[in-house]
Amino acid sequence: MRLLHSPLPPPLLTSFAPRKTSILPKKASLNYAQKPLQQALSTGISLVLSLGLLVSAPNSIFALESPSVLQPSNSLNCPENEVEEVYSTEVSKVVSNERIVEEAWQIVNDSFLNTSPRSWSPESWLKKKDDILSSSVQTRSKAHDIIKRMLASLGDPYTRFLSPEEFSKMARYDMTGIGVNLRDVPDGNGGLKLKVLGLLLDGPAHTAGVRQGDELVSVNGVNVRDKSAFEASSLLLGPSGTFVNIMVKHGNCGPVQSIDVERQSIAKTPVFYRLEQIESGSVSVGYVRLKEFNALARKDLVTAIKRLEGMGASSFVLDLRDNLGGLVQAGIEIAKLFLDEGDTVISTVGRDPQYRRNIVAEAPPLITAPVIVLVNKKTASASEIVATALHDNCRAVLVGDKTYGKGLIQSVFELPDGSGVVVTIGKYVTPNNLDINGNGVDPDFRNFPAWSEVTNRLSKCHKPQGG
Repeated sequence: MRLLHSPLPPPLLTSFAPRKTSILPKKASLNYAQKPLQQALSTGISLVLSLGLLVSAPNSIFALESPSVLQPSNSLNCPENEVEEVYSTEVSKVVSNERIVEEAWQIVNDSFLNTSPRSWSPESWLKKKDDILSSSVQTRSKAHDIIKRMLASLGDPYTRFLSPEEFSKMARYDMTGIGVNLRDVPDGNGGLKLKVLGLLLDGPAHTAGVRQGDELVSVNGVNVRDKSAFEASSLLLGPSGTFVNIMVKHGNCGPVQSIDVERQSIAKTPVFYRLEQIESGSVSVGYVRLKEFNALARKDLVTAIKRLEGMGASSFVLDLRDNLGGLVQAGIEIAKLFLDEGDTVISTVGRDPQYRRNIVAEAPPLITAPVIVLVNKKTASASEIVATALHDNCRAVLVGDKTYGKGLIQSVFELPDGSGVVVTIGKYVTPNNLDINGNGVDPDFRNFPAWSEVTNRLSKCHKPQGG
């Protein structure tokens, strides 16, 4: 079973454009087709991301396939029976229809967070298991139909079944350029190590010999121990057709191998920017439009902001209208660019509310200038996280129309036959303790305000406790 975290975008809605403003998208953009892409950011962090393979734990045994290996320099206390479990294409060839249905049932049982009015609990779900598996399932299509009905009974519009074709299309959205997703995990000594928790079958890294469960040791000679998955992924990204050298350790106790991997196509920049003079030329505003949160969003936004500052921008407009989301981790990292160290970006809540997790900024902000965030009915998911993080922490005012209201966390699990299930596993809560989902976020102004109104409102704003 493979897993990918995915805040699935909501359906398209009618857009809203605030009146009385000249700030509209023009031609200025970051064109990275003409320059190296070695610093673009991506993620495999376990919180949430869109369309990237993360976790897989099927019962198959890892075996080295390449003779070009080096022994690790440090000796570890590894029992003989301790091996890494990795995905095997052989599993799907022998799996029974009943097992596929049972795995789908188990995923819901372990992970599902009910957010609909319907009553649901692990106890009630357990009672359905015998009914679901009371008779043999003769065909694969019948197994899929059972899973569809089973998920539909939950009453959650985001929890659904994916056919093998649908899952394959989703899985091929690559965040690193080499077809892997990473997660930073504790190394047992107070530090972090990076594990390969998912990879595209027959993708560049998989073909070159990287396997699930491997530890990423270095990228082009740069030691990545204690780096985040976001930082390491930025080193992996680059122009399609170029090569990156990685050192990986196979399993917890296996050998270290040097591998050259050819990069494949990567995401296009979602950032467009320009400098505008408004209010009779008295204010220089850096306008930045962010179309989606993909692997390049954070890096390209940083570049845009620095260039606009160099051009004299003293205030900024971040346009998130029609931005349906994308990589939620990219949204989180972008929000941190504007926040003070220790400010809460967002909180996540799972099935048990007591396990609420607060995500906070760890460094000083990139800029401290006042910000206007433009929003509308198609501002959703990661966009709403950024908007509320800046708003609730008194860094920006919101202008436009009420946002969509997509604050749920979905995980996408692959079943043994290559199909998958999308399951709601959590939700977001803003720094001001607003449940985004189904509610949306109200703007401070419907129409574009004077900058004096913006600064006045921000000066009277109070951060939430702990922010």
